[in-house]
Amino acid sequence: MSYVEASETSQRKTGQIKLHGPAAFAGMRKAGALVSLCLDELTDLVKPGVLTSAIDDFVREFAFSHGAFPATLMYRGYRYSTCTSINHVVCHGMPGDRALKEGDIVNVDVTFIVEGWYGDSSRMYGVGELARKAERLVEVTYESLMRGIAVVKPGNTTGDIGHAIQSFVEPQQMSVVRDFCGHGLGRMFHDEPNIIHVGRPGEGVTLRPGMFFTIEPMINLGKPHVKVLSDGWTAVTRDRSLSAQFEHTVGVTATGVEIFTLSKRHNEQPPTPAA
Repeated sequence: MSYVEASETSQRKTGQIKLHGPAAFAGMRKAGALVSLCLDELTDLVKPGVLTSAIDDFVREFAFSHGAFPATLMYRGYRYSTCTSINHVVCHGMPGDRALKEGDIVNVDVTFIVEGWYGDSSRMYGVGELARKAERLVEVTYESLMRGIAVVKPGNTTGDIGHAIQSFVEPQQMSVVRDFCGHGLGRMFHDEPNIIHVGRPGEGVTLRPGMFFTIEPMINLGKPHVKVLSDGWTAVTRDRSLSAQFEHTVGVTATGVEIFTLSKRHNEQPPTPAA
């Protein structure tokens, strides 16, 4: 895998890893902050009886009212402004007439385009009182994300990220989904490199200052195997076990990492269940 200064290449996917400068960091901070604010405000909406289509409407209207555009809207034919993945849905759950129920856990995945820059983040929400196993899954998933982020610095590798996640999750008798991964982004929704959430220390792509990517582990209470339903989008656990995911967009700095999508409301803690 080769590297290229982002200002010296096209915005198309070239197979190279783009390295970004200070102006790009500023753009990503703005995009990430807006996504985080939207997810913060959703905390007050996600309650028993709320339709997932209402969540989607909120995200779309929030984006437009703040001068942004939902990146998933009509992306490869996808017709929604967000993904809402409930209980055993691993990712890419499509909003609709499904009403949230007491005890559900739901991941809401939001990506906004702000002045050409992509901010991408997802967060788990508990609906009312949760069973302890669901609550524990959410806690472990969030901690796995933050452990993955903690090893991001120049000279480390994508394998270090995967190892930090996998070595924490599997001793909890949970599993890491292999079928989906994090990804590079910036002025593109999906770019190099892929960020696999399992791995060995020192293997994979070497991290360099200026790299932008997401880390977004999907953790299952059961086995890691998933299947995609006939709609072509919705991925579910094969054994119907619960699944959870958290996602941040990060940038590699000269000394470590910057999280562009950090929540101001939750201050690096997993969200509390909705009332």
